[in-house]
Amino acid sequence: MSSRFTSRVAIIGRALLRRLAGGSRSRPASPRRILIAHHLLVGDTLMLTPLLAKLRARYPAAEITMAVPRACAPLYLNRPYGVRALGWDPRDADSVRRLLQERGFDLALIPGDNRHSWLAQAMGARWIVAFAGDRPAYKSWFIDELRTYPDTMGTWFDITAMLVDGDPPAAYRLSDWTPPEAMRFALPDAPYCVLHVGASSRLKLWEPARWHALAAHLRASGQRIAWSAGPGEEALVEACVPEAQDRITAGRLDLAQLLHLLRGATLLVCPDTGVAHLGRIAGTPTIALFGPGSEMLAGAGDFWRDSRYRALTIAPFPCRDQNLLFKREIRWLRVCKRSSAECAAPRCMEAIVIDAVAAACDEFLQPESNHV
Repeated sequence: MSSRFTSRVAIIGRALLRRLAGGSRSRPASPRRILIAHHLLVGDTLMLTPLLAKLRARYPAAEITMAVPRACAPLYLNRPYGVRALGWDPRDADSVRRLLQERGFDLALIPGDNRHSWLAQAMGARWIVAFAGDRPAYKSWFIDELRTYPDTMGTWFDITAMLVDGDPPAAYRLSDWTPPEAMRFALPDAPYCVLHVGASSRLKLWEPARWHALAAHLRASGQRIAWSAGPGEEALVEACVPEAQDRITAGRLDLAQLLHLLRGATLLVCPDTGVAHLGRIAGTPTIALFGPGSEMLAGAGDFWRDSRYRALTIAPFPCRDQNLLFKREIRWLRVCKRSSAECAAPRCMEAIVIDAVAAACDEFLQPESNHV
C-alpha cells in the first residue's frame, strides 16, 4: 500500500468523521485560529503573500497557520506576517499524520485546488472558504462558502486576497519578510546579476545562446554573473557556456540560500517561474520572461506595485489562447497549458529577443531608474 494512498485514506476518513460528528456551522465573526490549506508549487505559494498580509491586518490577534510544501517551509521560519508554516507532502503519510494532529480551526481558506478542503475538514475547520468552479464537484463537498473569480483582469495573488473581506492589503515592504538563516555558502563579489535559466516546463526555457549573449552584455556593464537553476538542471547552465569567472550555483542551493543570493544581487533575470516571485520577496529588481504564461496573472499587480519588476512577453500571442486556472474557466485569461508533446517548440519564448531583454537590464541597472 503506497504512502500516498494511506494519506488519502487518512484525510478522507478523518474529514467524513468530523463532518458527521459536527453540529451546525456558521461563519466566525472573529476567528482565533485560521488555516490556509494547499500544496502549491513554490512560486504559487509565495504568490499567497497578499492573502497573508490581508489576514494579519484584518485579524491582528489570530493564529494563522499555512500548510505548505516541505521545500517552502524554511522560507517561513521567521514567520512573515506572524504566519506559522507547516511543511507537508501528500505522498508522505508521516507528514500528513502530523498535519492531522492540528485541530480546532475557526476558519480555513483554500486558495487553489478545492480537494484541500477535505484536508481542512480533517483538521477540524469549522468554516471553509474557497473559489467556485473547481471540478469535479466532489472536491467542494465540504466547502461552506464559495467565492467567484472577478470578471475583470487581475493578478492571481491579488485575487487570492479576495477570499477575505475588507480592503486590499498594504503594499509589500522588504521589512515584512525577515530572511531565515541559511547554511553558509560563498556569495559572488558585488556587483552581480543572477541569471536563473531553469523552469518548471521545457516550454518556458529561453535559448542557451541568448542567455550566453545576455551574460556577455551584463559583463560589459561591469556586472559579475551568477548562474542559477534547480536540482537536475545543471545541464541547462552548461549549455549557456559560462565563463571561468562566473559563479555557478545550479543545483547547489536550497531556497533559503537562494533567497540570500537574490538579496545581494543587482538584478535577477529568469523565466516565468517560482524564482521570479522569490526575487520579489527578496526585493531584487526582476525581469521575468513570459512565454506560455500570463503576465497579467503573475505580473506586478497591486500588492507588489512598489517593486522593481518587468514582465517581458509578446502579447497577444496566437497560441496563448486557453483560459483555465486550477480547472476553472476565467473569461479574460489568456494562457497556454499545452504539454511538450503538444508543442514541438516554445515559439512564444523564442519570440523574446535578446535586444529587448538587454534593454530592460540596462534600464534597471541605471542608478536613477525609477521604474516600478
